[in-house]
Formats: sequence, structure tokens, C-alpha cells
Amino acid sequence: MDRPDVLREALSETGTTQSQLSQLSGVKQPSSSQILSGRIEMSDEMLDRLLFCVGYRLEVVRRPVRVQLDRSSRRRWRMHQLLVSQLSPETLKQWAPVIRRNLDRWQRLVSSGDVRGLRLVMTGLDTDSIQMREVSPLGGLLSEGDRQHVPEEMLR
Repeated sequence: MDRPDVLREALSETGTTQSQLSQLSGVKQPSSSQILSGRIEMSDEMLDRLLFCVGYRLEVVRRPVRVQLDRSSRRRWRMHQLLVSQLSPETLKQWAPVIRRNLDRWQRLVSSGDVRGLRLVMTGLDTDSIQMREVSPLGGLLSEGDRQHVPEEMLR
């Protein structure tokens, strides 16, 4: 239920008109109308303040919601999770040359206008091209064994 609906429901249940809400809250009637129609965005704090005027309060229920990712996005996310588990000031120092090299390669291809090189990277099936397409400067940091481990983890 969106915020204007929550407020409309409270007004309906209490028999409060927009005009009365304006008098109780100090919010001008035209603004109240725009809030209720959704033309003016209202924060949770504002909604709570308006609900107080009619004897209600806002209750926000927070719960975890699983994000739906396609297989490819989920695999990349898992690989980055694995990288994060290995990340430390020391590993960052070790990884920095690879990260810089990955960023530099894209930069060189784009800066030089190398359409042929871009096509090769964008369509190549070699590991290097695939890692470049992952758009992550972190491509190539995981060993092949770690990369193979990720799909197994996805099944759990």
C-alpha cells in the first residue's frame, strides 16, 4: 500500500475530511489534496505526522526480500562475493596490477577508437575476452578452480 493510500484509509476510518486534516496538521488544504492524489511525494516522517493528527501512527515492517537475479548475474555476484572474502589490504596490493591492466585495456581500446579490437573482445570466446566482457576490473583475479566452484555454489 503506498503512502497516499495509507493516509486515505486512516481518514476514511476516522471520518476525517481533507479540510479537517489541514486544520489539524497545519498543512494547507491544496497541499493535502496533492499529497492524497500522489502529486506531492510524502516521506514516512510526514505520513506519520499526518496520521498522528487522526489518532494513528505509521508502522513500517521491514523484512528481507530475496533479489531475483538471472543465472549470469547471480554467477557474477557469487564470484564477487568470493573475491570480497579474500579482500584485504595485502590482497589488494597483489591484485592492483591486474585491476589496473584490465582498466587500462578498456581505456586503450576506447581511447584509440579500436573498433576491430573492441569487436574481438566483445565477441571472443577466449577466457581473456570473456573476462573483459564481465565489465569488472576484477576479472581474472579468481583462479580457474575458484571460478569453477561458483556454479556449484549456485545450486545450493
